[in-house]
Amino acid sequence: MEYNTLVKRLREIKKSGFIKTHRTGPTGIGKTLEDLLGIKENNFPTPDGGVAELKSARKNAQSMLTLFTKSPMPPKANSILLQRYGYPSKRNNKKKELHTTVNAVSYNTLKGKMGFKIEIQKDRIELVACTSQTKEVVGYWTKDILNKSFKRKLPKLLYVKADSKGLGSSEEFHFNEAWLLSGFDFDNLLKLLKEGTVLVDIRIGQYPDGRPHDHGTGFRVMPDKLDLCFSDRQRVL
Repeated sequence: MEYNTLVKRLREIKKSGFIKTHRTGPTGIGKTLEDLLGIKENNFPTPDGGVAELKSARKNAQSMLTLFTKSPMPPKANSILLQRYGYPSKRNNKKKELHTTVNAVSYNTLKGKMGFKIEIQKDRIELVACTSQTKEVVGYWTKDILNKSFKRKLPKLLYVKADSKGLGSSEEFHFNEAWLLSGFDFDNLLKLLKEGTVLVDIRIGQYPDGRPHDHGTGFRVMPDKLDLCFSDRQRVL
């Protein structure tokens, strides 16, 4: 879909008012918007010939948006994290899991004890664990890899916001605000990470054969802070 056609369609959707969700759960808003736009892929051309990704969010959302996902290094880091810090899955399937949100401000809590923290070094971002009053680097991401991952995933972004009401299968959305975001600055991302605006979600499970299953270790941000990741912000709806 061409950009101008997409914006025209968004304006028509806005005039329609509240629309019932097409899918129950957190991903319902994205599914509903894609269906209304008649698109299967969420990438589209922008006015200057670039490419942007479509994202949507509830204005009153309490859950974070994923900027991009990237497993920590070194190789098999997920296996080590799951083995050392994992706990029995809530599904009672005799498997382990490790779900925890980490920031760069202070250590979080894991299983009732001091857990992990993000530390920003000269060339990499480290995942640090507090063990017996000492700290240990248990994973890391090089700044070069993170920079390339972000620019590849989100060179530009059309961010559509909606008011929502109702719950579950009865939830409804009014898509009434949209922004074209660009001008990603990696140094700014590091600043947001350092101050605790951008967080890291560790999401590791286990396959039936025991291998670790990375459900998407993500760098995430609250919806109302997403625009801070970009220097150029143009309202289109």
